[in-house]
Amino acid sequence: MDGGGQCGPVKDRDPNAPPGSALPRRGAAGSVAPMPLAANVLVALVALLHLWFLVLEMFLWTTPRGRKTFGMTAEKAEATKVLAANQGLYNGFLAAGLGWGLLAGADGYPVKVFFLGCVFVAGIFGAATAARKILWVQAVPAAVALALVCASR
Repeated sequence: MDGGGQCGPVKDRDPNAPPGSALPRRGAAGSVAPMPLAANVLVALVALLHLWFLVLEMFLWTTPRGRKTFGMTAEKAEATKVLAANQGLYNGFLAAGLGWGLLAGADGYPVKVFFLGCVFVAGIFGAATAARKILWVQAVPAAVALALVCASR
């Protein structure tokens, strides 16, 4: 990796770490630098949100909780459960990609940027076509996490 990218050169790798390692840059007294830590916490929260969306859409869609969350009748939930399960699977892929980016450490930067971008675009599309609240539940958290990931470079 050349260290470049859309958000700037790599700055979050410990210069004393072996090549290819996932060790983050250390702050004072060996602590993890605050910006990468905050970025990774937000990435993890976005990933957890998408795991929850997977559960709601794949397993709870036709339950009272699922119907209440999405404002559906039992009949509509039953008629759309296959579509919802497919949508839930895609949310699971987004969560997996964000988890992959986190586990890859400093080398996971482009993975996090890609998957947060996917979440953001999906949130904008969902807000425009399905429900405006998707903007706040999906797109805004992804945008904030993406901004912090880019700022932590």
